[in-house]
Amino acid sequence: METYDKLIQVKNLKKHYNKGVIKALDGVTLDINKGDVIVIIGPSGSGKSSLLRSLNLLEEPTEGTILFEGVDITKKKDSNGKKLDIDKHRQKMGMVFQHFNLFPHKTILQNMTVAPIKVKGVPQAEAEKKALELLGRVGLADRAGAYPIQLSGGQKQRVAIVRALAMEPDVMLFDEPTSALDPEMVGEVLDVMKKLAKTGMTMVVVTHEMGFAKEVGNRVIFMDEGKILEEGSPDAIFNHPQNPRLKDFLSKVLY
Repeated sequence: METYDKLIQVKNLKKHYNKGVIKALDGVTLDINKGDVIVIIGPSGSGKSSLLRSLNLLEEPTEGTILFEGVDITKKKDSNGKKLDIDKHRQKMGMVFQHFNLFPHKTILQNMTVAPIKVKGVPQAEAEKKALELLGRVGLADRAGAYPIQLSGGQKQRVAIVRALAMEPDVMLFDEPTSALDPEMVGEVLDVMKKLAKTGMTMVVVTHEMGFAKEVGNRVIFMDEGKILEEGSPDAIFNHPQNPRLKDFLSKVLY
């Protein structure tokens, strides 16, 4: 199977609303390499989530291209003229949102296995074995029979992360995964993400958690007004910022 060092290549990506009056993304170009842990920071409304959601076409770009494993997923057809199966590509991209999006009427184990069984055709016994193993990795194997309402916010988010991992994705996308959590639950979710980063999983994380960005990211991207204004190592971004807007932003968020 062909492998790609540049897992995702974003070129001149634009997302406009209201006939171009609002530019959520305004010409973003970015390479995401295999094994990268990219942390995207910036003020609210800067385009961070729009960029993340565009990577798997939850937001359809106005202009620009996104190559995922060599395939331009912004095109409607592949190189052979066949209709592009975006769902097939989305299966390789795990997504974790602010809100956990668990099925309330299904147990945690059922939440974990429904996609592998229905989408990938994994036999139930195999899907359940994998799910229990993943739940064990985040300390929740004993909650497999519980329903989401019986779990804390932090536990639900840990389930949401391993539910995405159950599909064996090539990249994990996190859209402010801790912003809806009580402060004391943030640490347990970030710990899971730190462990995941150490396994070599390619990750793109939109977050307000600057400590996580410093400690875990190998590249940090600062966005404002739909543009990438600065990009670099955590040390470069946090200790030697160049862009005046980044310096201003950090002066407000670093204590």
